[in-house]
Amino acid sequence: MDRTLVKDLADYEGKQASVSGWLHKKRLLGGLTFINLRDRSGLAQIVIKDKNQVNKLHGLQVGTIIKVIGNVIKEPRAPGGFEIHDPEVEILVPVTDEPPIEIDKPIRHGSDNLDTLFEYRFLNIRNLQEQKIFKIRASLVQYLREFLINHEFTEIQTPKLLPGATEGGTEVFKLDYFGQQATLAQSPQLYKQMLVGAFERVFEIAPAFRAEPSATTRHMSEVMMLDIEMGFINNHDEVLDMVGDMTIYALQQVYEKHADDLKSLKAPDLVLSAKIPKIAVKEIHELYSKATGKDTTTEKDLTPEEEKWISDYAKKQFSSELVYATQFPVEAMKFYHQINPEDPQTVMWGDLIFRGLEIATVPLREYHYDVLLEQMKKAGLDINNPGYKYYLQAFKYGLPAHGGCGFGIDRFVEKTIGLNNVKEATLFPRDINRLSP
Repeated sequence: MDRTLVKDLADYEGKQASVSGWLHKKRLLGGLTFINLRDRSGLAQIVIKDKNQVNKLHGLQVGTIIKVIGNVIKEPRAPGGFEIHDPEVEILVPVTDEPPIEIDKPIRHGSDNLDTLFEYRFLNIRNLQEQKIFKIRASLVQYLREFLINHEFTEIQTPKLLPGATEGGTEVFKLDYFGQQATLAQSPQLYKQMLVGAFERVFEIAPAFRAEPSATTRHMSEVMMLDIEMGFINNHDEVLDMVGDMTIYALQQVYEKHADDLKSLKAPDLVLSAKIPKIAVKEIHELYSKATGKDTTTEKDLTPEEEKWISDYAKKQFSSELVYATQFPVEAMKFYHQINPEDPQTVMWGDLIFRGLEIATVPLREYHYDVLLEQMKKAGLDINNPGYKYYLQAFKYGLPAHGGCGFGIDRFVEKTIGLNNVKEATLFPRDINRLSP
């Protein structure tokens, strides 16, 4: 008999079906043994009266892999509305060791329990509630990719082994590469700009590596990033709106298609406006300082407290949980950013903030070859470094006006669901304290 998935049991009402999966739970009730079998599609309840079949499960723990053939009966109180009676049980892979966590009970996400959560991640993701986090994550990535493909972006893959820290900075992981020193990529920044010269619009979803000695709820050493670059743009708003529309699309899709899962995970209600409000960094500093009495007007970037505050402000004033902080000061710029021609003290750069956390950096790039060289020199970079050779050649042989973003997938998932730590949205997080499992 072919295997039937749990979700399809309704098609077998009054007939026999064969299901295979993990023993998820077992209990005795009034002389009957009830077990739950879990497969990739859900849970099936199985009622066992025959003592010979019950004895097959004696001494076996949750996680045992079993095959069950029995009659499918309608039962509104059972998961999925159906259960299996008069089963023949076959033990496929016995598990006799008691698991260190109980996967059929709620997994606690308190800060004092996170180490246990990550240590036994391979077990706790067998919990159905925990699985919902990563199914939602998979859908969010799918909707982001779907939007970009529908807007004529080409998906690319770029190297993660680089000859040096070409983007500048010291927060890189170094390793030996056949006698040469190499680094793990902080982002695909230089490559995606080069590829605008061929495809105009490109994106990549891939890991990036940051050797930041930070032990916070918002940082990891390995992050999953969506990187976008688009050419032949007219202005900064065109890029900001593309990234904003993409984010809104993904959120609306997941809130519609995962409504029950999000509700069961106690995700916040979604509040979005048609267009994302844009507020200059200087104005945010002034608004925050006036409202709180804490002077942040000399800060180059927004503080974490300001990100939370401006999110609340935007939700109240503009009915939007997404807000852009724009016009960052020139002191904070990267060498490839474009200085605002109308205000040389600011950069054409916006940060997309969602529910109190920056999830994307969205700048325009300097695409004039001579200006870019000067900005690199001013930043203290060696323009003759072999790591810049091919990047600069791309500009020398013609790149159009372009801009893009680095978009944090992990943070996006965290805030969509309403988790408290970016690591909770990551299957196997890496930070300064964890390199396994």
